[in-house]
This record gives sequence, C-alpha cells and structure tokens, in this order.
Amino acid sequence: MSQALAAGISRTYFYNMRDRGIIQEITRGVYRLSALPPLSHPDFFIVSLRFPKSVICLLSALAFHKLTTHIPHSVNLAVQWKTRLPQLDFPPIQAHRFNDVSFAAGIEIHTIDNVPVKIYDQEKTLVDCFKFRNKIGMDVVLEALKNYKKNSVINTNKMMSYAKFCRVDTIMAPYLESILCL
Repeated sequence: MSQALAAGISRTYFYNMRDRGIIQEITRGVYRLSALPPLSHPDFFIVSLRFPKSVICLLSALAFHKLTTHIPHSVNLAVQWKTRLPQLDFPPIQAHRFNDVSFAAGIEIHTIDNVPVKIYDQEKTLVDCFKFRNKIGMDVVLEALKNYKKNSVINTNKMMSYAKFCRVDTIMAPYLESILCL
C-alpha cells in the first residue's frame, strides 16, 4: 500500500480497487493484482516484504533447498541479535536471534514471485541446524546432511568455516566424517 500511495494513488481509489476485486490483500499492508498467477511461495513472499532485513533459516531453508521431507509448520527467520523479534498473524513465524557474524554469513538472495528473498545457503543452513539440533531434532539434521551429500557437491571447507564461527565445529566434525565416509 505504501508503494501505491507513493506513486500518487489515493487511499479512496486504492480501497475502491480492492472492493472491486482488482487487487487482493495478501496480508496487512501487502496487496497484489488479482489477475496475476498464484504465488509459488506465498509465505516467503509475505515474510520478505514485511521483514526485509530477516533471513529464511533452519527448517524453512532446508525445505527450500529440498534437503528435508519435513514440512515446516511456521516460517523460520533469522534476525540480528539486538533486533526486535518480528510478529505476524499469518503466516506463523518463528524468529531466532543470531550474532552479527553468524547472521551475515551465507546469505543468498533468490527472486521468488518478483520479490527478493534472503535465504541461507545449504552449508550455512546445515550448520545452523546443528546449532539448533536440540530444538529441531537430530533426526532432521542427519536426514538433511544425507540429502545434501546425495544432491549436491559437498563443500566441507565452507561448512567447517561456518561451523567455527557458529561454535559447532567440534560437534559437526564426527558427523561429517561418518556421513562422508559412507
């Protein structure tokens, strides 16, 4: 709505277009033309528009990279340590605070439905899953690691560099050795 108002469209005309079905409300403050095709990732679309400084992480990033068979019940977001945690009615979100170094590493920007979406790369996602293994479950982490080995070119150097500043390198090393030897 703020973009429409900045472009010179009055609130009255804007709401008139909404009432006539020309535009549809996705969530509070986010609208799109009704004639457009359906969104491929509506949750990522909404979250990225509402919280552009956050990054998709953990289970949501695993699902995006097709490293898990689990379907996340909420969108997992990473925010910087001293940032206020985002709140949203729909879609449900689960925010996690990361320190500045951990937050900035491994961010990829994907264009989804013409919106830039920040998502951690596969290696950083796996490291974060090890860091939050008690919250998401070790079975999910090991499944993701096996799928990573099966679907991707393994970059252990990149993964271990992320693991060092996330302080999980000693925890990850035996799992990487056993998975890579299989």
